[in-house]
Amino acid sequence: MKQLLRDSFRTRWSMLLIISFVMFAAYVASDNIFSVEKRLMDPASYAVTESEYANLAGAYSIFNVYLLMLIFGGLILDKAGIRFTGIMSCLLMVGGIGILTWSMFDLRTLVMTGTEAGHVNFLGSTMRTPVFWAVMGIGIYGVGAEIAGITATKAIAKWFKGYELALAMGLQLALARLGTGIAYGATPSIVEAAGGNIGIAVLIGLVLLAVGLVAFMFYCIYDKRLDKQIGNAGSENSSDESEEFRFKDIIYVIKNPAFWLIAFLCLLFYAAVNPFLKYSTGMMVDKFGVSQELAGLFPLILPMGCIVLTPLFGRIYDKRGHGADLMIFGAVLITAVHLLFSAPFITDTWIAMLLMVLLGVGFAMLPSAMWPSIAKIMPAKLLGTTMALTFYIQNIGFIFVPKAIGAIKDATGNNYMYVMLFFAGLGAIAIILALSVKILDRKKHYGLQIPNIEKH
Repeated sequence: MKQLLRDSFRTRWSMLLIISFVMFAAYVASDNIFSVEKRLMDPASYAVTESEYANLAGAYSIFNVYLLMLIFGGLILDKAGIRFTGIMSCLLMVGGIGILTWSMFDLRTLVMTGTEAGHVNFLGSTMRTPVFWAVMGIGIYGVGAEIAGITATKAIAKWFKGYELALAMGLQLALARLGTGIAYGATPSIVEAAGGNIGIAVLIGLVLLAVGLVAFMFYCIYDKRLDKQIGNAGSENSSDESEEFRFKDIIYVIKNPAFWLIAFLCLLFYAAVNPFLKYSTGMMVDKFGVSQELAGLFPLILPMGCIVLTPLFGRIYDKRGHGADLMIFGAVLITAVHLLFSAPFITDTWIAMLLMVLLGVGFAMLPSAMWPSIAKIMPAKLLGTTMALTFYIQNIGFIFVPKAIGAIKDATGNNYMYVMLFFAGLGAIAIILALSVKILDRKKHYGLQIPNIEKH
């Protein structure tokens, strides 16, 4: 049998490195402004209100959910392929963060000069014009980032078919989490060194995204060569990768009960972690009494743990199986952590640090099994659409959870106990769904509990 490019260890792992860098840059650009929550709300710096901040925290998903852009992105991916969709998503990310960068500089100028800003009513909320454009920038970026995410997943499934699939996806997630860690850990110091100018930190993310765009163009050269090899190899190697996607195949996705269980598990799990990070620095300052700079380092613990643990759990799945078990244990862990964070008598800094470490373990465990499991449940030709629908459901949580948190904080006088109980409730439902996935796997024989690596 003639070897394909992906049969070369060096080539497939080089492609993974490029894909991972793009997602690393995306996470840096996504999370840096949320590591300086208190600076944004400082009346002398940006004077962002609680309502405006909630809109910024939920802006990532507005176009994906309300305009169904993620679903369109998945259809484009399955119809037009990885190369076209990847370049499109990179351009959207660069454009969105470009708008965010401009709006941050504009907002700072208005506040520093005492100039009265205009106001815009958007989706029932009134915000200053520069904040509105920041929301638009994050929203456009969010379309590109989510489409980039499903494109990356399909690309990895393509290059690592029959090889270290879960490990590769785990490493990609780990490097993306490193982007989150750097954003939360380094941004407060960068902003401090820049005299409080958050726009400088956002600009760094923009530059990284531009480099990622160039790197992905290089990836496209090899992806095109692999497609040509698959086409020439015949049915034995191409299998369902070469089958033509048909829109009616979407019915196959939505009729699959395993899809719905994993999609809502994805929603609840990420809603219990990602929005938490956007509010965690404020909690560390208010509840645990740490400085703004030190508070920015606490969220860094979570992605740094993921860098080590996500590939480790992925390797376990590849070699030993137990994908459904990993999802269950991950959901249990994050639920327990949020319950402990809610306890009013836990105020020691070292305990908060330990809880963030445990949250990082759970944050690495569940995704390392969840994403490779989707590739087992669905054929390759439907993977883009499946991931798009999953991400769409996930993004619903990203919009409404920050609004719910804002309402809880307003109603309870900024009491983080109730906020953390809300997160724990999301985790508890995630446990039920993860258990349901394991039960369904026993009935349908998806192979979620068996290893991913095939013998060659």
